[in-house]
Amino acid sequence: MPWTAAQIAAHLQGEVAGNPDIELTGFAPAKAAKTGDLTFAENDEYFEAARQSAASAILVAADYPAGDKTLIKVKNARVAFARVLPLFFPERRPPAGVHPTAVVAAGAQVDATAAVGPYCVVAAGAIIGPGTILESHVHVGEGARVGADCRLFPHVTLYPGVQLGQRVRVHAGTVIGSDGFGYVMDEGKHLKVPQIGTVIIHDDVEIGANVTIDRGALGPTVIGRGTKIDNLVQIAHNVTIGEHCIIVAQVGIAGSTSLGNYVVLAGQVGIAGHLKIGNQVTVAAQSGVMHDIPDGQKWLGSPAQPDRQTKRQLIAITQLPDLIRRVRELEQKLEKMGEGAEAQRASDPAP
Repeated sequence: MPWTAAQIAAHLQGEVAGNPDIELTGFAPAKAAKTGDLTFAENDEYFEAARQSAASAILVAADYPAGDKTLIKVKNARVAFARVLPLFFPERRPPAGVHPTAVVAAGAQVDATAAVGPYCVVAAGAIIGPGTILESHVHVGEGARVGADCRLFPHVTLYPGVQLGQRVRVHAGTVIGSDGFGYVMDEGKHLKVPQIGTVIIHDDVEIGANVTIDRGALGPTVIGRGTKIDNLVQIAHNVTIGEHCIIVAQVGIAGSTSLGNYVVLAGQVGIAGHLKIGNQVTVAAQSGVMHDIPDGQKWLGSPAQPDRQTKRQLIAITQLPDLIRRVRELEQKLEKMGEGAEAQRASDPAP
């Protein structure tokens, strides 16, 4: 569907410099753009590339001259980029209804506006909210609840009792509500501690592919509103994650740890159990966190420490080879001085 520059500007609360009636039929990066495409530029380098491209219009944040291109000026080009893409690439929605191959148990509730895809299973007592989409082979366990306008991609598994809020997206292969890793030693064997809690996912959470979120041992494991979780993340039992956190790929969070709001865990961060990570904390990639972290701090390293402290240590490590060389040189000088003093004593006449 074509959009005029004026329509796009109105959608983004921006303004047009140039031809407001030009029709735009697609969105592409500058290198691949063709006539009719909109592209975007968030800095001078990108703008120069966009200006020289075949694109018909450019989405910009700065006060660039229009020249032969129509500009759509906005407060933040990257935010506008995210908001304009759905106009040109709307997400496919299957028709409402239950596919003939799906199994919906008696007593399950599926809203008439929901879509349940091929070979899905919706167990007894489960609730599927309005506008929600279950793609193929999704399993929703007994008593699980999925709110309005959620989307569960193929092969997602929700164990019994799991609760999803509204507008939650869960990507392929993710398992929510599997047993927490809880055992006690009994007579030389590992005795399983029954995991009888659940998982609560609040509104506007997005969970990547092949993520595993364990159910609580007693109470719930909780993921706060607006949090985004990347692929291949492991979240253990009774973890609590606050609102609007970013959890990047291959992070592992051990049991009963709590994260505040707006926490960022970069790739492959590991966090030990029973810790408290404050609000607006950032942990750098591949860090191993063994201690509580107060609000607002940045930590890195393994074991992780405040970033300035770790950076000083890393700088000191890079200086070690030179320090070792200098110490050896001093040792050699001292040895020579000692040999010289010994020779001098040997040559002195006896008293």
